Amino acid sequence: MRQTDDLSKSITPFVQGNTLVAIIELSLSSWLVAGVVPGIARQPLKKLEPDEAELQRWRDEAVKSGCAIERLVVAYEAGRDGFWLARWLRAHEIEVHVIHSTSVAVSREHRRAKTDRLDTAMLLRVFMGWLRGERGHCGMVAVPTIEEEDAKRPHRERENLVGEKTRIVNRMKAALIRLGIRGFKPELRRAPLKLDGLRTPEGLPIPPNTLDEIRRDLARLAMVREQIDLIEQARLERITQGPKTGPNAMVRLVASIVGVGVETADMLVREVLSRDLRDRRAVARYAGLTGSPDESGSKRREKGLARAGNARVRRGLIQLAWRFLGFQKDSALTQWYRARTDGVKGASKTKMIVALARKLLIALWRMVTTGEVPEGVRLRPVEV
Repeated sequence: MRQTDDLSKSITPFVQGNTLVAIIELSLSSWLVAGVVPGIARQPLKKLEPDEAELQRWRDEAVKSGCAIERLVVAYEAGRDGFWLARWLRAHEIEVHVIHSTSVAVSREHRRAKTDRLDTAMLLRVFMGWLRGERGHCGMVAVPTIEEEDAKRPHRERENLVGEKTRIVNRMKAALIRLGIRGFKPELRRAPLKLDGLRTPEGLPIPPNTLDEIRRDLARLAMVREQIDLIEQARLERITQGPKTGPNAMVRLVASIVGVGVETADMLVREVLSRDLRDRRAVARYAGLTGSPDESGSKRREKGLARAGNARVRRGLIQLAWRFLGFQKDSALTQWYRARTDGVKGASKTKMIVALARKLLIALWRMVTTGEVPEGVRLRPVEV
């Protein structure tokens, strides 16, 4: 049985005498590249334009010193630049790894020195330990294809637009409340027609500048709604007309659960369920739904959720868990939750909903990977 690489250590034997190691610190206009070159005592460090020619020059220097370079390994820290560099280097037949930013241990000094040179040296140290196969130095990020990255854009854009919609509505309500006007609902479709009839407690109409501002906000709200509708329609067409295997099949399967919509199913599949995760612990840890204990000597306490994973998945799962309780009352997961929260001595419902969300995520992961339907869960035909 194939074992999934958890990316916490290298599984390729590391021979330092014939391996050229390089670390790249990315910035907007230049790279700071540090390396360990066999046969050269110094550790080169150079700022240069985005180009692979410098790495090839270091290889030539090692060859001149009598060392045959059989492996060229490059790493950089995950950040704003994403994964384009990893794909570009692999296209040039260079082995590349992306270091998970939060997996690198840093000094706990209150005011520690931080420069690109110091960061590069630190990344080089932890990367060398990772190459030796030692755990705990750092972790790597799985490099997605450009198609996998592009598949995440619709639901992320929709999430931003829904947030923008909420901000526009709240801004209009706040402007009207300052005038003493309550009860007006800007989110209704007929709201623009009722705007001229609004009156302050003194019987006065809305001042002209405020009225113009609200009308412009209503126009923005209509545009945001239109864009959300376009995203949802395009997603339904993509799922309907797309292949019956892979992520599309996973979305259909998850959306067949009563109480789970296509939007939630698409987000969960694109963000976590389609990833090649090692086991159920890795699934829960990726969503940040695992605990963060604090133990020192006789002191034992729980600091709550680690929240180091994907915040988008975590928020969606908490919302889904509450919805799951209403739509899947006869499921084993709901009964497990009720048994621990009902009664005078029951646990806090808000705390146990996190545990339910973790169990629900693991159950969905098993469902899309092995086909095992959670016990007692009602299914429906997917209408997409």
